[in-house]
Amino acid sequence: MGNKFELTKSYIVNLGYDIISEDPDDEIVVVANENNGVLNLVVDCEDPILIFEQFIGIIKNDSKETYKRLMQINRELVHGAFVLDSEENRLLFRDTLQLENLDENEVEGTLSALGLAMAEYGNELIEICK
Repeated sequence: MGNKFELTKSYIVNLGYDIISEDPDDEIVVVANENNGVLNLVVDCEDPILIFEQFIGIIKNDSKETYKRLMQINRELVHGAFVLDSEENRLLFRDTLQLENLDENEVEGTLSALGLAMAEYGNELIEICK
C-alpha cells in the first residue's frame, strides 16, 4: 500500500497543497491550501479507499432547519458531502475515492470540490457553527 500513499502525496503536492504533517505508519497526511479555504484536511489511505476529511466546526444550531439546509447544500456539491461525526456535533466535509485506479484528476476533483464548497457556503457554515 505504501506506493499508493506516496502516489497520493505526490498528487497533493503537484496540486499546490502543503503537507502539514504525516504519519507514514498509518498512511495519513494532513494538508492545507489556505487560498482554497482548506486547512488541516486529513487524507487517509485506508485500502481500498482514500478518505478526505475536513473539520468545519461544532454545530451550535442543532435544529431540523440546520440539518435540512445541510442536506440541500450536499445536493449542490460536485464531490463529497457535509457529514456529522459519531458524536453528532462535529461538522465535516468528507469524500472517498477508490485507491486501486486513483489518478491525479480524481484527487484534484475532490480538492476543488472542497475549495468550491468553502467559497460558496463557507459563511453559511460558519453561521451554523456559531
